[in-house]
Amino acid sequence: MQVAEKLLGIPGDGRCLFRSVAHGAYIRAGKQSPSEGLQKELADELRSRVADEFVKRRAETEWSSYQNPLPAIVNSDSSFFLHELISTLESVHRFLEVDFDTYVRQMRLPHIWGGEPELLMCSHVLQLPITVYMKDRNGGTLRVIAEYGGEYGPENPIRVLYHGYGHYDALLSPTSSKLEKLEAKKMKKNKASNVRLNNDVHAKIDYEESRIAWR
Repeated sequence: MQVAEKLLGIPGDGRCLFRSVAHGAYIRAGKQSPSEGLQKELADELRSRVADEFVKRRAETEWSSYQNPLPAIVNSDSSFFLHELISTLESVHRFLEVDFDTYVRQMRLPHIWGGEPELLMCSHVLQLPITVYMKDRNGGTLRVIAEYGGEYGPENPIRVLYHGYGHYDALLSPTSSKLEKLEAKKMKKNKASNVRLNNDVHAKIDYEESRIAWR
């Protein structure tokens, strides 16, 4: 697909996956872009909920059940697929090389980066679809490399851009950007209405006071 989405750079502080998903969910709810501080809070809250979701779904996610680490990777040519395969296997290797409780305990730490297992849990926590894109090396287009949460519907998924080497940025669709602008316009209009209302109230008070003074 052509790069029509708005790319939002995300700090590489170990929270990039959670920041990107949390930001997308916030915008999807019709709200304005969160500040960096709020984005960080939302990311840490999402991380905590994801860790809890791992525990809740322990039977599904524990090592003996995690036999197919690549169920969601789609639409890739050989070189593109290889790049994503290496990254995914690194994430899965980390997922498999420690016991479950240790992995979940580590994932609660703010500097530990997330990967495919965390994206899957994010979709369950938020009950929203998530689509992961990656830039075509030939430039100009984005390719879908993974999809999660299909059971929650295909419409308006949270979109994130994977750069490789564990870093994610947020992708805002034109629809999301339009909603954000409409929300900002609505807030500005409401603010103006409140100002006019306050002015009318003060004017009425002044009028009543002047009438009393003339009596």
